Amino acid sequence: MTTSAHLSPAQLRTLFLFEELSDEQLGWLAERGRAEQRPAGSVVYTEGERATCFFVLLSGAIALSRVLHGDEVEVTRTDQRGVYSGATRAYLGDRVEQRYPHTMRAVTDAEFFVLPADDFATAIGTWFPMALHLLEGLFFGSRAANAIVNERERLLALASLSAGLTHELNNPAAAAVRATAALRERVTAMRHKLAMIADGRLDGSELHRLVELQDDAVQQAAAASGLPALEAADAEDTVGDWLEERGVTEAWELAPTLVAAEIGVPWLTSVADTIGEDNLGSTVRWLAYTIDAELLMGEIDDAVTRISGLVGAAQQYAQLDRAPQQTVDVHTLLDATLTMLRAKIPSGVEVVKDYDRELPPILAFGAELNQVWTNLIINAVDAMPGGGTLTIRTWREEAHLLVEVADTGAGIPSDIRPRIFEPFFTTKPVGEGTGLGLDITYRIVVNKHHGDIRVSSEPGDTRFLVCLPIEPQDEGS
Repeated sequence: MTTSAHLSPAQLRTLFLFEELSDEQLGWLAERGRAEQRPAGSVVYTEGERATCFFVLLSGAIALSRVLHGDEVEVTRTDQRGVYSGATRAYLGDRVEQRYPHTMRAVTDAEFFVLPADDFATAIGTWFPMALHLLEGLFFGSRAANAIVNERERLLALASLSAGLTHELNNPAAAAVRATAALRERVTAMRHKLAMIADGRLDGSELHRLVELQDDAVQQAAAASGLPALEAADAEDTVGDWLEERGVTEAWELAPTLVAAEIGVPWLTSVADTIGEDNLGSTVRWLAYTIDAELLMGEIDDAVTRISGLVGAAQQYAQLDRAPQQTVDVHTLLDATLTMLRAKIPSGVEVVKDYDRELPPILAFGAELNQVWTNLIINAVDAMPGGGTLTIRTWREEAHLLVEVADTGAGIPSDIRPRIFEPFFTTKPVGEGTGLGLDITYRIVVNKHHGDIRVSSEPGDTRFLVCLPIEPQDEGS
């Protein structure tokens, strides 16, 4: 139950917030404000509600809390007389949304001086015009600076990802171009050799058998899994010797291609028996061109598949063709992020994925979650300049989906660990970090997805744990 009464100007002057005000100002506050009593355990105001009052504690103890992924977390508790909370930004008017940023509860029976938000704004604007301008400038200036730095952070991240993606795309694209040029040469040479073979030297049945041998060579090339290096070298020596013994020129150039298709002496012997020793050289070279062409087409197919996969990963990462909020598979987002960051992960860093494939899809902002994974993975990689292990693990706990990004770096010192989510706080050298990566990560996870993010760290084992609700939650929950 709430009871209320008016305070006298003399009573208000005993509060440190009002002790320097004039008698006239104190009378104005006494007329418009009131003293309210709240019993122990009662809610004074609730997070997210419209901020209508400014509260000053007169007696008792209070606790302020916020809701994080469904759990209420106490952020402060005090019994200091004169502390204030509530509509502390009422002086900004309708230029910002006036909402209570947390929930206040009376821990014990408590009494407050309560001033309507509009009256608080009037008092600030009328009595302290200079302070009002300073506060407004500080608030809007900081917000504008944050927006600019955030945008710069995104642009830098985009530039870095674009450079990495360009590098990743360049490799398979260049491989496809080289393979295409070589394939054109092989096809041309294959046509010429076929003309020489078929220039009246073979009858129809032998040509038919030759085509069958070509098909057999193509199938062997397609099925070849590749021999170990030493075994392949021995096989090339054996095939090269066999060809030289039968007068085939440039046998050492043909042997590697034949061995790559796992073609050995028995198969070549069947070719010689079919077309005769006189036409063996031209036939083997023609078949080698056929095998080479097949291998080159495999390289082109692999390169184009890699390019397609990178483009698909880029689309998945950017979420450009998707609604802002949608049902997503967290593993797909993680894999897309790893693909985009492949160029930024040194060869000395081993990536280990421990996914719980039974996890259900969740309703989330996919592009923003990709930004979370990007920030956490880059921080983990930066923490291991000499190499190490990056582990990404997922699992479920009741109604929450958990994603853990762990590294084996030096760890986060305990004295700075409480500050790592603060905006502009960074341990990187000047010019190498804005200190906004983890701040942005925190706001995306906590504010936008109603989740939570935690960190534990010791030398050789640092873990960032992201907790996301599986079922969507209302804004007020």
